[in-house]
Amino acid sequence: MTGHPKEDLPPEREPVIRVTAMPADANPYGDIFGGWLMSQMDLAAGAVAARHANGRAVTVAADKMAFHRPVFVGDEVSVYAELVAVGRTSMQVEVQAWRRARHSDERNKVTQARFSFVAVAEDRRSRPVPPLPGLREAAE
Repeated sequence: MTGHPKEDLPPEREPVIRVTAMPADANPYGDIFGGWLMSQMDLAAGAVAARHANGRAVTVAADKMAFHRPVFVGDEVSVYAELVAVGRTSMQVEVQAWRRARHSDERNKVTQARFSFVAVAEDRRSRPVPPLPGLREAAE
């Protein structure tokens, strides 16, 4: 894998989600729906946010999502998510989705986005989240 720019390689950690794209997730031409991919990314980001919040966290925004490459039926999709900022009640999670072609080791970044979450209590009101040393504070 030498000679590849860092952007062309998946993160050096385990994905939060790894799933095979199925026919039910595609249009009649075999292209996976962008909404399906976004939902996988939201699930991964939500797991990271809920883990940090020690409870329920709700999605409030997904910023700057652009699709760079298509995903096809049978492709393996790996979703990487990392907590990058924490506010008093909010968290920001940077998410990348990568595809691996069905019969290949070739991997390509499909899209990335920053998801924002707010921690909520049982009464559905926002609640504080623990700070995380080393991370910058998110704008509330």
